[in-house]
Amino acid sequence: MNLEDSFLNFDFETMVKLLLAVGLGAIIGFERELKHRPAGLRTHMLVSLGATVFTVISLSFDVDPARIAAGIVTGIGFLGAGNIIAQRGHIRGVTSAATLWVVAGIGLCVGVGQYAIAVISALLVFAILQLGRIEKRIDPENKEYDNL
Repeated sequence: MNLEDSFLNFDFETMVKLLLAVGLGAIIGFERELKHRPAGLRTHMLVSLGATVFTVISLSFDVDPARIAAGIVTGIGFLGAGNIIAQRGHIRGVTSAATLWVVAGIGLCVGVGQYAIAVISALLVFAILQLGRIEKRIDPENKEYDNL
């Protein structure tokens, strides 16, 4: 198969999957960006897109998607661990690491065509991240909420 044939085989659904993955990653990354977290908009978009690309490719080669999913989860574990920082007896970055983990899952959902699960999950993650603002209003003296 030459380069021209591969572009002709690129279907509309794959394009929608890639764009949806980037958009859903952006929703979550935008919230992280507003809080000035190291894993922000671009990182979340790339993780979601990457998970989708690996999933779509695995399906096109008849590779077991569960094996690809396991590899994605392992890789995201490394990214998440790199995002967690111990600083003066406090742990920072756990929430951002968790968002990277769930964004990879959202990308996997998009890759296998589970669009409703992906969209609902992204909206739920965004809503959950907003809980940090509510928690901070309830207990403004608790420094733990500064790390959300």
